[in-house]
Amino acid sequence: MADDDLDTEISALLQRAEQRYTRGRRALVAALRDAGQPVTIHQILDMDDGLAQSSAYRNLAVLEESGVVTRIVTNDEFARYELAERLTEHHHHLICSSCGDVIDFSLAARTEASLDRALHRIADDAGFTVESHRLDLVGTCAGCD
Repeated sequence: MADDDLDTEISALLQRAEQRYTRGRRALVAALRDAGQPVTIHQILDMDDGLAQSSAYRNLAVLEESGVVTRIVTNDEFARYELAERLTEHHHHLICSSCGDVIDFSLAARTEASLDRALHRIADDAGFTVESHRLDLVGTCAGCD
């Protein structure tokens, strides 16, 4: 999504939640877009030294509640943040159970469609209505092996 289109979509999501797209929120979105992978709040703050930690936490909470940001919880002490899939593209995660790093990955369209069909069958059997799916693979990264 082009930057202008992204900003328009984010502004609309925030407006629906009766929030504004402030300068601080724009800076957080820019940091997440530039990171290209899920990052901790400390990594976000390192990317933009103009961000205050306390307002970054508050603004990330608002962005998450508004559907702009997704928080990924790992087993270490720091959650990772990324732009929500509705603003980027559908993907999955490799989560290191040792260091907490999160790596995005995508499946080939054919594999994704097959996975989606299998997940819908499971959900149908349970009387569950699927809205979307996430796939997180948990293990150890190459740096922790």
